[in-house]
Parts: sequence; C-alpha cells; structure tokens
Amino acid sequence: MQLSLDSPVQFVKGIGPRKGAVLQSNGIETVLELLNYYPRGYLDRSNTIPIGQVSKDVAVTVLGRVLAQGTMYGGRNKRFEIIIGDETGHISLLWFAGHKYLQNRFKKGDLLAATGVVGFYNGYQLAHPEIEPLEDEHAEGVHTGRIVPLYPSNSELTKVGMQSRGFRKAIKYALDNCAEEIDDHLPTAKREELNLPDLTTTIRQIHFPDNDESRESARRRLSFEELAELQFLIMRHKSHIKEIKKTQPLAKHGKMVKQFAESLPFQLTSGQREALKIIYSDMAGDTPMNRLLQGDVGCGKTVVAMAGAVYAAENKRQCAFMAPTELLAEQHYANWSKTLAEIGITSVLLTGSLKTAQRNLIGARIAAGDVQIVFGTHALFSASVQFKRLGLVVIDEQHRFGVAQRAQLIAKGDSPDVLVMSATPIPRTLALTLYGDLDFATIVGLPPGRKPVKTVWRTAADRAKIHKFIAERVANSEQVFIIYPLVQKSENIDLLAAEEAHRELSEKVFPKLRVGLVHGQMKVKQQEKAISEFRAAKTDILVATTVVEVGVDIPRATVMVVEHGERFGLAQLHQLRGRIGRGDKAGYCVAIATPPISPLVRKRLNYFVANSDGFELAEADLKLRGPGEMFGTKQSGSLNFRMVNLSADQDLLEATRSLMESLLASKKEQVSIDHTASNLVQYYERRSALREKIAQVA
Repeated sequence: MQLSLDSPVQFVKGIGPRKGAVLQSNGIETVLELLNYYPRGYLDRSNTIPIGQVSKDVAVTVLGRVLAQGTMYGGRNKRFEIIIGDETGHISLLWFAGHKYLQNRFKKGDLLAATGVVGFYNGYQLAHPEIEPLEDEHAEGVHTGRIVPLYPSNSELTKVGMQSRGFRKAIKYALDNCAEEIDDHLPTAKREELNLPDLTTTIRQIHFPDNDESRESARRRLSFEELAELQFLIMRHKSHIKEIKKTQPLAKHGKMVKQFAESLPFQLTSGQREALKIIYSDMAGDTPMNRLLQGDVGCGKTVVAMAGAVYAAENKRQCAFMAPTELLAEQHYANWSKTLAEIGITSVLLTGSLKTAQRNLIGARIAAGDVQIVFGTHALFSASVQFKRLGLVVIDEQHRFGVAQRAQLIAKGDSPDVLVMSATPIPRTLALTLYGDLDFATIVGLPPGRKPVKTVWRTAADRAKIHKFIAERVANSEQVFIIYPLVQKSENIDLLAAEEAHRELSEKVFPKLRVGLVHGQMKVKQQEKAISEFRAAKTDILVATTVVEVGVDIPRATVMVVEHGERFGLAQLHQLRGRIGRGDKAGYCVAIATPPISPLVRKRLNYFVANSDGFELAEADLKLRGPGEMFGTKQSGSLNFRMVNLSADQDLLEATRSLMESLLASKKEQVSIDHTASNLVQYYERRSALREKIAQVA
C-alpha cells in the first residue's frame, strides 16, 4: 500500500496493528497526526563530551552508565547521589530534594545522559542535572550524533515500545515517504514577511533539526499556526457578540446606585470611578457588555463589580456573581448581603456544599425572580439553576474557569452583560491571547492609605531569625500568615508541607501562641472557621496553602512568610503579598528559599523584592516562567500551547491578530477576497471544527 498522510498509522513501517491500536487510543490515528506529534525536548548528542574531559563551571552533556547510587548524609542536609561513568572517567550527579522519587527511578547499569553546569567538590559533579534515560549509544544514526528528539510517552505507549526511540523511527519513515504531500496554506509573501519556513521544512526540522537555528525557526512557524488558530476563534467569537442586540437596554442608573455608593465606608478612587463609567456605559448600550476588569492587587475590583450588579438590579435584572471557591463566594456574600438588603436588594448564596433541600429552595426563588443577586460557585453551572431575567454575569478570578464554562453560565440569560475579573495583573501580550474576545477596563491606582509592604527574601538558614521576628510582631498585636506549597508531605517531592509544619510550629516553635491551619483539602466549613477565627484575632498565626492568595482580607495581618519561595512565580508571590498591610500598620513579606538556589530563582526573587507594581511583575513572570505558570499552577482554561513562547513571539501574536481581523472583516462585509485568503478562512474553520469535535469526544 502506498503510504499517504491520510493512511492509518498502523501502516507506518515498524508500527503494525498492535502499536497502531495503542497510538489510536492516544489520539494518533493517521500519518499526518503522527507527524504532528511534536518532541517534548531534545538531546544534543552532537555536543556530548567524554566525562574525562569536563571542566569546572562549563555547561556539558555527558553519557554514562550508573555505577552506584544512594542517599548521602552530611551535617543537617542529605542528598541523593548517582555516580555515572564511561571509559574516560566518572562524575557525581547530586540532588538535594526529591530523594524518595529518585532512588527508585534508576538501577545500576542504566545508560543516562546528564546535562548541567559542572561543579567541583571532592571531584567533578553536576547538581540537579537534567536527566534522560537512553538506549544503546551505538544505535543507528537517527538516534545518535545529532540533535535527537525526545517524545512524550505514557505507560500504555511504553509497553508497546513507543518511547522516544519508537517514535523517532516511525516519524523518520513517515517523513521520508510523505513529507512532500504536506500542503502549505500560508502564502509565500506572508511567510517571507515574517521570515518563516514552509510547512514541509518546518515538520522535518521540528523532528530532526539540523541545528539550533533551524529548530527555532520551525518552532516559530508552528507557533504562528497555534496563535493563528486561537486568534481565529477569538475574533470569530468577538464578531458574533458584536452582532447581538439587547432586547431592552438598561435605563440610566438612579436611586439604588446612588444609595449603594453612599453606603460605602470609603470614597471610591478616581480609578474605580473611571472603570465604573465604562461599565455603566456598556450596560446601557445596545449590545451586551463583554469586558475584562483588571487592576493591581488591592485596587478594589470587587466593589466596582458590585456597583454594576446594583445597576442591573435597579433595572429589574438578576446578577450571577461567580467565585472560584466556596470560601470566596462565602466571603463575598458575608461582605455584601447586609449592605444590599439595606437598599432593597435580595441576595443569596448558592454553593455545592448546601444540602439538596436548601439548593432546591434557593433555586426556586431564583427562577421566580425573587432574588436579584446570586453569589455562587460551580453550583451555578447546574442545569437545575434557572434565572428568570439574568442581566449580568460577573466572573471573579476568570483564569480559574474555561471558556466553555463561561459560555455555559451566559447561556442561562438572554444575551446578558458579562464582566470578568482577573485577580492577577495580566501582561498585555497574555491578555490579548487569553481574553482577546473581551474589551478591557483597568483600575489605575490603589486606595489612599495603603502602606508599601517591606519585602525581603532569605534562605532556610535564616528561619530561626524569622521565627523570632514573627514572635515580636505577634507581641505587638499583629497577625501572621505562613504559606506552604503542599498540604501534606509527599514521598516524591521534598518540600515542607502545611499540616506537618502546623504541628511543628504550634507544639515546638510557638507553643505559647495560637496557630491556625487552613488548606484546600479541608471541608469548606472548616476553612471558613479557620479564616473567621483569624479575622476575629482568635488565632495569631495562620498556617496555610495558597487557598488564601485571593480575596482574603485581614486588616490586622501584617506579616506574610512564604516557605519555598523558589517554587512560586512572581505573580503568585505578589498576590500573596497583597494579603497583608491592608490595615493601618505596615506590612512585611519574607520569601524563604531552600537550596539549591539557581541563578534564575535568585533573579526572580530579587525582582520580587525590588518591585511592587503588579503589572511589571506580571510582565517579568511571563518572560521568566511562561504563560502556563503565570498563576502558580496550571488552571482549567489556561493556555494549552505546545510551541508558543509568548515572550519571544509577540510579533507573531500581532501578525496573527492583524491577519484574522482582516480576513473575518472581509468575510463579514462580503468584500471580495482572493482565493488564497478564502482558503485561509476555510482552513482555520476546519481546524477549529475539528478541535470542537475532539473536545466533545473528550
């Protein structure tokens, strides 16, 4: 049979029916899909050197077999060590964390490639190197003597021999037989304008690059494809929204909105007032509002959103106010329900932890229109929750929700206004990519009286001094957060954890102080109790995970200690810092880093200490950590790029936005567009339709 791009993958030489069935179950059904299974990384075996030729402070890749391994103890620290060797010598590979995971990963005789910067202490060593298990180093040329692709795999694929070696052989055969069939939909002029290779060259070079330059060129072309598809979907969605007309625009705001503003115990800042002008104008317009509200930590986004909710209620519309956690939904309801009731607006709280009878009763009131504002969580997505006249959807901390979830809530109304809020300042590039279908409104400035938070970073060796400082602040009637990256101690990751630390701190370090605990694995009522007791000053210190990073407002809290600060991005560190210094006393933030501390970690922590502007920190975080880590952990709805590097590809983002805007505008206005442009529109329509089909199956 003549192999083609549409051929079932089992007909690739070396695959066959058994491997083909496993590949098919993993989403690789055709030769074309196999060629679009990109490497997760590369090993440059053209630059490997014999172990005997390494020298201090030089970045190297060495190949060697495991001679010995074990956990070594010295002083207060322990380390996991592997000694690998070749015919020219041996070198130590060292890790100061993750011992339990590593000790079962390799065995004597395994062939490893290790990459890192050479150090010297009683012999040459690589600390925390990148490790790649290898097959026989004398295999055929597709696996050696060049930049070698490394492919993602899983236990199912591994069992049938589809690890990196299996993928390399299969993809090389597919390229040799089918590469010339690959169609390039992008006009030559556009490719040359952006200095991008054709698609056939791209696919060859992304799998088997000749050098670093050709690999990067191929990555940028594939980045263009990913960004173009995303921009097509965003622009198409935005154009659809603009075509919708409201059945009845809102009347000018009046008595209730005025009463709400007068009931606030503070004056709105000029930035808040400017944002509200934009939002009121949107809500009074002929088309539904579709806007992102952002600002720095503590700028007062919630009160602006609540003013919009009051405006909707004044016009006999209901508002769904969506929070990502029950803790935040409870806090919103507790903070605003009384104020709303005083001006004649009924609000309720709807969460998944409510008993069925309670949810049904609240649901009936919402459906009857007896409730104007509903604070809730994912429970609002339930098909049983129906609104009588949903006019405004507010989504707090938008990055926790996917686009489909947003649409699901919006569908419960007749083209309601939509206001989404980002708790974390978003760099412009990422905002255009994540929220390109939304209009932006930014609150500039912070409420008066907010004192700057003094920020430092220290190492684990300074922990005793930090504990002494904590005791001093508590003696001064102040409160302290201590943040940990994990809830419980993990066998695979050697990090401090909240539950174990809580026992240690309350029993040994601060036995005379009141130490509370809160984390996301606790029941919601337990979380609420811990936060309430801290807010009421019944506890002095709150040991927590990042469950407190957004929305928790404790005016007496002045100290934020973040353990394992090296594990957090700048945006998340800034968000945690925003929890303190919200009262009349100055705040102190201490990030504790645990060795080994890489140059990149030092750079990130130094930048955190030196900067208090959330937007600047967000831009730096994008460059240092990438979009997938912007919010600390990868949330649902976050970017799923395989090739895009937003900090390096801003020109491609602008190019794809411009291209899609012009193509869709031409199509919408029935302007004659040439055959090539028409094909481009059809190409991205097919591509997006396929993605939607796959999403439905998944």
